Amino acid sequence: MKTTIKSSLIAIVCLLTGTFVNAQSMSKKYKTIKVEIVIDAPAERVWKTMVEDYGEISNFSPYIYTSNYINGSLKGIEGATRKCAFNEKGTRWTHERIAEIDKSSMTMRNIVIDAQKFPLNMDNSQAFYTVRDNGDGTATAGYEFQYRTKPAFMGGFVKGQFKKQLGGTLVGLKHYIETGEIVRAGNGKYDEIKDTYPKPTVIKVKS
Repeated sequence: MKTTIKSSLIAIVCLLTGTFVNAQSMSKKYKTIKVEIVIDAPAERVWKTMVEDYGEISNFSPYIYTSNYINGSLKGIEGATRKCAFNEKGTRWTHERIAEIDKSSMTMRNIVIDAQKFPLNMDNSQAFYTVRDNGDGTATAGYEFQYRTKPAFMGGFVKGQFKKQLGGTLVGLKHYIETGEIVRAGNGKYDEIKDTYPKPTVIKVKS
């Protein structure tokens, strides 16, 4: 049971691991997690890795084994879709879509459109990818995850795990951009490097 729940939680990270779409009602009460990390690279480069290389999230997420564009998508633009695999056999997966992009503010909204199975109310969940230019040659990358679980009572129970996994993905992103080394599930790189970087900042958000 614990293994199943943990695997289900990891699948949700691909949201983040990265949403604006008409199908998302967000009409029910949801919880919010926001995490940020400073990356020693220009904002444009961070944006390219997080958003424009949308189908290649497995290059830096320690929770994703493989990721690929699907349905004819070739790059990270509005409407692009990808498939993320969360176990080695590829039997636990999500299909995701970029629902909206605002390049001027470097903000992207991502949604899950199909999944193997995990405890997420898809109609009331979305993830925002953000990049902020710090004006000194560095950039701040962030994920904001607004979610409602199914069943709803699990929302508080899983929040701590979500924070950990979102933070881990940002650490992987930082390492990949700054060194070029891939950080993905199964290659052991995250365990090697996770304690060499400051922990991502958790931003308090009312939810």
